[in-house]
Order: sequence, then structure tokens, then C-alpha cells
Amino acid sequence: MFTFTTIAQYHSDLLNGITTCVEAVQHYLDNIGKKSSLNAFIEIYHEEALQRASFLDAERLKGKPLSPLHGVVVALKDVICYQQHTITAGSHMLHNFSSLYSATAVERLLQAGAIIIGRNNCDEFAMGSTNENSFYGPVKNAADVTKVPGGSSGGSAVAVQANMCMVSLGSDTGGSVRQPADWCGVVGVKPSYGRISRHGLIAYASSFDQIGIFSINIPDAAKVLEVIAGEDDYDSTVSSETVPAYSTLLQQSNGQQLPLKKFAYFKEALEHPGLDTEIAKTFHHYIEQLRKQGHKVESIDFPLLKYVVPTYYVLTTAEASSNLSRYDGVKFGYRASLNNQDDLTALYKKSRSEGFGKEVKRRILLGTFVLSSGYYDAYFSKAQQVRRLLVDQNDRIFEEYAAILSPTVPATAFAIGEQRNNPVEMYLADIYTVYANLVGIPGASLPLFKHSNGMPFGMQVMVPQFKETALFEIANFLMQLK
Repeated sequence: MFTFTTIAQYHSDLLNGITTCVEAVQHYLDNIGKKSSLNAFIEIYHEEALQRASFLDAERLKGKPLSPLHGVVVALKDVICYQQHTITAGSHMLHNFSSLYSATAVERLLQAGAIIIGRNNCDEFAMGSTNENSFYGPVKNAADVTKVPGGSSGGSAVAVQANMCMVSLGSDTGGSVRQPADWCGVVGVKPSYGRISRHGLIAYASSFDQIGIFSINIPDAAKVLEVIAGEDDYDSTVSSETVPAYSTLLQQSNGQQLPLKKFAYFKEALEHPGLDTEIAKTFHHYIEQLRKQGHKVESIDFPLLKYVVPTYYVLTTAEASSNLSRYDGVKFGYRASLNNQDDLTALYKKSRSEGFGKEVKRRILLGTFVLSSGYYDAYFSKAQQVRRLLVDQNDRIFEEYAAILSPTVPATAFAIGEQRNNPVEMYLADIYTVYANLVGIPGASLPLFKHSNGMPFGMQVMVPQFKETALFEIANFLMQLK
């Protein structure tokens, strides 16, 4: 019977003849079929995945060396383009749209030998914190099917959680990888803004969006990031910094005591009235363990915390209003049926009204409002100023501290439908995750704990921009400390 623990162990089993790529793919296809009620996948590439697995097995038997992700079974969030495959961003607006090209991250996965098994359900255009805003219906949390998995990358999180693939790619605009990772009890990594090319990622908010990784352990996330990160001529915002050999560096440090670090946590975050008392208590207990190991963990004042969610939603909705204007039924997207009396304006209105869901419409309207004359300076400009203050404060924090620790989400997973009519409450679930996107730093949610209600929850680690090597080193240590 096929089992998976790490990519390294899987490769060892392949080389020793214990398993094959075909056996691995068939195992995951069977699991996807058995767990279809979770609604994590929109489409499964059965024959294609098996054919690629068979090809990789044949190549290996010829004695060819294993590529970094040889036979690794990967799922893609339905906002990441894969050439000649349907991509819809979880929306009726793009129903049956076939991508003309692959995202740079996908091309690099394939070049490294990965097998793409299917595309994952997600909140429409990556807008949501529960994965209930999808045209294809809500995704269910495998830990408790009455609960949401988090969003917007809920399908990608559940695919890893429920053993339906080895790793998956999602996107993180304000926590859309780390928040569902927390609620599903898996690892979720958001790299620095610019670490991974956004070419082929359907845009929500371009100055925030970043492809992220779900896995069951830190070494696998490090290996995937090492493959997909780096310069790209198709994305002018991607960093030209050299991509370190994350997996090799992590392997070298594995088993060694983490050099003593100085960690910070935001006092206001732990005193926030919305934070679950058990999560707060667990967090304090955990940092005491760190102190016993000799690490310094200090509370620091962060009075700007109350501004991060409104700043995030002003800026991202403004960018969404601009990015989604192309979906008008003419240039892109669903086109509504017209009456003889209808004109072009009527076509735009009908197409957008019928093509977009409720949450997407809400955010487009909010974004259009904050960009409108008379309100631009009061909202958008002010939010940009707050973002600048956050970046400056972030730089000062990391002059003294190696990492910032926090809860990932203030509570465990909601019941399905519980917050559907309360968008403000759902927006507040992002209070601890949007900071990393506002300032462009990397962050990871680590599956460390289990609540008395039976649901998983984790801890978030954030480090300075482009210091993913330190992120993986610290995260790996914290995972072992649990």
C-alpha cells in the first residue's frame, strides 16, 4: 500500500523499487474519488496524470537521474494557469475558459518532473475567507465536514489535508494560503512578494498577490519553493535576487539546535477581543517553551494593528476594481443574452451582474467607491500612507528581531454558513495574516495545535523580506518543538 511522508522518502522508495509514480498517482486518484464530497477538486486529470507517471517511471528505469520533483503529485488552485486546461477562478464569469499558456510556476513544476493531478476549488477570484464563495459550491473541511476549510485557497488546503496530493499551490493576497492551512492543520507558506513570478496567476490585487505552497512538512515546501521561485522575463515585479538552495540548507541544519533567536509578538494581537481564549493561552504556553530553550520572546507594542484590516480592504478592493474591469463580456468572460433594445452599456451590466457572484460584486463596488473622485484622497491615499507606515515599522522591528510570532487566525474554523451574512466578521478573520501582504514579507502557518473543540489551529511565523531560508529553519525547529 502506497504511503507518503516526505518527497525525499518518496524518491528513496522510487529508487529502491518499493513504489512507482503510477502507483502514487493511482493512490491519489482513488482518494480523490472516495473523498469527492469534500468538493476540493473542480477537475481531475486522470488519464494525463497516469500517462505522465508512466513516462517518468520509464525514464527512471533507463537510469536517468531524478529531477528535483520527479513524480511529485501536485494540485493547482483554480487561479493558476495550465496551458490547454480549463481555468475559471471559481467563477461563472470564466466558465469553460481554456488557458492559452501555463503560469511560470507551473512550467517550472513540470520541468522539475512534477505530475499535476487536477485543479482545486476556491473562492471566486480568490475573494473570501471560507471557500463558500465559489461558483462550484463550498469546500468542506476534512477534519469536520460541517466546518469551512478557510479561503480563498480552501480546496488546495483540503487536497493536502485529506491526502489527495503530495503538495498543492494556492495564492495568498491577505492570508489565503496561511489561513486555510491553519484551519486544515497543514503547512502553508507565503513567500516574499516578488519571490515567485505572478505570470499566469489570475489577478485579484496585483501588489499583494503571491503564489503560495501547501504541504505536510517544511522540507517539502522548501523544495517546491526552490523550484518555482526566481527571475522571470514575463513579470517585471519578480525579484532578481538569487534563489538559495532552501532544501539543501535546511537538510544541513536539520537535527541541529536552532541558534538562539530573538522573537517578537504584537501585544495588541494577543490582547485582541476577537482572539479565542484557548488559542491565546496555548500561544503563551508555547512561547514559554521557547524561553526555556534560551530564546528571547518579547512583547512589542503595535498600535497600527487596528488599521491593517481596513487598509488591506481599501487597497485590495481598489486594485480588484481595476483588475476585474476587463471581464465585461466583450474582452473577456461570460456574455449575457441581449434584447433588441439593449446597447453596449446594457451588455456590460448584464454580463457582470450574471457572471460575478455576490462577494466579488461587493468588493468591486467598494473598490470603485474608494477610487472615485471625492473619496480617493480620504480612503485610497490614506490607506497608501498607512501601508508606508507599516513598512517603516516593519523594518524597525526586524532590525532587532529574527521573526514575528502570532496566532494565524483568531478562532478555529467556522461552521458552514455561520458567517455568510456577516462579511465584516469574515474580514476580521484576516487580522493576523494581512500584515505580511501589506509589507511584502514571507510568512508560514505551522500546524502545531489542536483545540478542545477538535479542530486544528497553528502559529504564524514572519521574517524579513527574502529571508525564506531563515523562515524554513525557524519553522522546522518550531514543528519539532511541538
